[in-house]
Amino acid sequence: METIKTIISETSALLWGWPLILLLVGTHIFLTIRLRFPQRYVFKAIKLTFSKEQGGGDVSAFSALATALAATIGTGNLVGVGTAIALGGPGAVFWCWITGVLGMATKYGEGLLAVRFRVKTSNGEMLGGPMYALERGLGLKWLAVLFCLFTVLASFGIGNMVQANSVSSLLEKDFGIDTAYTGVAIAILVGLVMIGGVKSISRVCSLFVPFMASFYILGCIYILCCNHEYLISAISTIVRSAFDPQSAGAGFVGGMVINTIRYGIARGLFSNESGMGSAPIVAAAAKTKNPVRQALVSMTGTFWDTVVICAMTGIVLVSSIIAHPELEFTEGVGMMRSVFGLIPVVGPVVLVGGLFTFALSTILGWSYYGEKAIEYLGGKRVIIVYRILFVVGAFIGSILTLNLVWNFADIMNGLMTIPNLISLILLSGILVKETRKHLWSPNGLERSHKSELDIALLHREKALRKKRTLR
Repeated sequence: METIKTIISETSALLWGWPLILLLVGTHIFLTIRLRFPQRYVFKAIKLTFSKEQGGGDVSAFSALATALAATIGTGNLVGVGTAIALGGPGAVFWCWITGVLGMATKYGEGLLAVRFRVKTSNGEMLGGPMYALERGLGLKWLAVLFCLFTVLASFGIGNMVQANSVSSLLEKDFGIDTAYTGVAIAILVGLVMIGGVKSISRVCSLFVPFMASFYILGCIYILCCNHEYLISAISTIVRSAFDPQSAGAGFVGGMVINTIRYGIARGLFSNESGMGSAPIVAAAAKTKNPVRQALVSMTGTFWDTVVICAMTGIVLVSSIIAHPELEFTEGVGMMRSVFGLIPVVGPVVLVGGLFTFALSTILGWSYYGEKAIEYLGGKRVIIVYRILFVVGAFIGSILTLNLVWNFADIMNGLMTIPNLISLILLSGILVKETRKHLWSPNGLERSHKSELDIALLHREKALRKKRTLR
């Protein structure tokens, strides 16, 4: 077992090393340039999020975004940022933020391809995601199958057992609640929501996500108000140490710029999932007139996740470390516990409540990703088996120590990323074509999308009408 743990740990470290990081960031930069910096439309995209869409789909654009955010806004936004600071210094926050800004272009591309290549089932349900882009856009069915296999395995790891374990461990440590009780509660909640499918999941997430994000952000704002004298110093330290970690001071770790960049980028990528291929699975179910509208809405997920929440968490942590150097700031969980302990009476409750809601929402979001991936592999008949195993996994994750699962899940996430990036790069021409048609042209966003099949049927109908007229 120790040998297996070592092999999995080393494989995870190798996969999430510089090659994959450079591939992800390179794709972010490539799409940012080729799509003429789609990030500049972020405020228009936020407005579209709350508009009432007309078009084919199962859920609203906002519900699809809420489900995707539920899966991405998790413990990584809290503990992950603290881990990046502990390992790479305060400058890691800057690189995490930069990754979020660039990653918006990739999330835009993922959402566009998801709607562009989605299919409608016999019962009217919309299915899409990187697997359909790979199969229908590139003819790479085998690569689509691999993507789905990695997605299913990742859903049990980082999307389920690890999240449940984070919640149960914290509740046991802070409130003495037995992990088995937490496991039963999480399993029941997840099972009840999963029964209703995507509409049930999106409905719960639409209520859950704004609440949990607001709850957490209010706690951060309170701490920032308490640390107001140190905000300028904190921001200055973050920017300065991004390029010179030795200049951080105030008890921060020093080191090489390369480590600061690596940990900041890695945490940013892991948090917002841009390029991983998970979020477009639910984006494909959204009601939308054309692929670009939903692509813009999907892009805001990375904006809220990394550009806003991760950046706010980073500033909260760095300003608190400067203001209270006597506190314990050695690792991610310890940092968050120390910082939220500064809030009188309700501080620990805010932290535990935030972690609980973030983790539970992540489980719900990933349950949908895994379900659609398993459906692609085996059809509707295997969904019930997946749901049962997923609920059982939530309970098991709550009562076990899961370092092995963490590393295994990291590997699956990394392997998901590779086929997804292949589809984005090879289909970038279609991204440009659709963007030119619907975003760069006047009133293009209001234009309905017609697929090649729709166009072919239209031409055929015109030809038949012309033939009848000639007769």
